[in-house]
Amino acid sequence: MAVLSNDILSSTLRELIKDEVDQLFKTTPLLDHMNRSGGIRIVDGGQKVDQPLILSEHSSITQLSSGYEPTNLAVKDVLQNASFDFADYVAPVVITRKEELSNSGPRAIVDIAEARLKSVMGMFKREWEKQAVAGNSGIMTEMLTLNGSDSNTGFLEARLIGAQINDVGGLAKSSFRDLENQYVDAAGSFAGNSTALLTELFIAAQQRTPDTTPDLILASEAMYKLYKVDLFANERYINEQTLDSGKLALAFHGAMMYVDPNLPASSGATQISAYMLNTKHIKCIFDSRANFTLGDFQKLSGYTSRSADVMLRTQLSFDHLLSSGVLGRAET
Repeated sequence: MAVLSNDILSSTLRELIKDEVDQLFKTTPLLDHMNRSGGIRIVDGGQKVDQPLILSEHSSITQLSSGYEPTNLAVKDVLQNASFDFADYVAPVVITRKEELSNSGPRAIVDIAEARLKSVMGMFKREWEKQAVAGNSGIMTEMLTLNGSDSNTGFLEARLIGAQINDVGGLAKSSFRDLENQYVDAAGSFAGNSTALLTELFIAAQQRTPDTTPDLILASEAMYKLYKVDLFANERYINEQTLDSGKLALAFHGAMMYVDPNLPASSGATQISAYMLNTKHIKCIFDSRANFTLGDFQKLSGYTSRSADVMLRTQLSFDHLLSSGVLGRAET
């Protein structure tokens, strides 16, 4: 049997991983929409990502009644800096020498490696989505999360404006109230009231959106079913691309709604049944050199096997939170 070199095996799998990353986006609601809407931000290295935020007025207006009034020249720096540290992860793809000897031909070896690669990518996909949406990954704990009910650094809280308590990007919402998010509590009465509650949340977010409107809704399965039942007798307009893909999808005022298996998040009074997101202002960050990047296969010292690492360097960030919101307790 001809030995498949590490270089050839590595280059072959790098071509296959492109398809697997695309598949990852298609099967993950948050990443899928972020990818299509421009919510993915690729950066080149660095320890952290800094995002300047405008959180105060620069100067004051002076009314000129006679024209001789002195101009108020009191000014202050309007920018505060939110900082987001990268989170780094690695998972190996391993092939033993025994497996290579037991399978004839380079194609069989590539098939084994491809299966292992798909397993690794699926694992990354599940853990990334779990942490981003619910914040309860037991592995990716250094990655930030949308869930602000269970994490004191989560971006979006199931609490009223004026009562939100988290620190986001190193800044306290209690000190900068314009860092808060919109919130509507369904209080267990979502069925039959779905349109009114979603409209309330959408209007609140739209009122504080600097440019666009919310474009993505991630919902729990129970909430999604209740909304679909309420809409069943009404005509809906769905994005043609989504229809062609065969996915079950709904829309609300142009915002696509998808079921996310990690919702509801949290429980009790701060339960999160859905996120209404403006993905122009909430970003998924990836390092260009560690964006599900497969390294070179190398022999493992002391073992009859060879291995290549898949590297992931990622984080969530934002530049505006009042344009996104949370719908709480909408499971019934």
